[in-house]
Amino acid sequence: MELHTSTFDELDAGTLYRLLKLRTDVFVVEQECAYPELDGRDPEPTTRHLWFADGDTPLAYLRVLRDQDAWRIGRVCTAPAARGQGLSGKLIAAALGAGEGDYVLDAQSHLVGFYESFGFTPSGPGYVEDGIPHTPMRREAMP
Repeated sequence: MELHTSTFDELDAGTLYRLLKLRTDVFVVEQECAYPELDGRDPEPTTRHLWFADGDTPLAYLRVLRDQDAWRIGRVCTAPAARGQGLSGKLIAAALGAGEGDYVLDAQSHLVGFYESFGFTPSGPGYVEDGIPHTPMRREAMP
């Protein structure tokens, strides 16, 4: 199992398809969230895609976006067969090295404790998106 990091332009069509399929399988199908998965942010020049794969099969994925005042971690997902191996935690740790500065994310609320273990703290009121409670979180730049 290998950690991969890539910009959009570095992804070949087959890999991109497999990553988008994993995201869709988890968020749209499993979690029943009908939302625009392809939001136009994947190809931005500062976006980084990180994933673990077994051969050509992605097991866990996230992306890091550059927002105006922080790096944004999102689309964190793990294939059902790969859960319980700590892959999401390894991806978060790797993502925190994407750039200097603050990091933000919108955690599914039942995962707040997981993200707190990486130094994130709630940064605003919770909200419901696609029927799932979320909590905005922020991790200030490390000195």
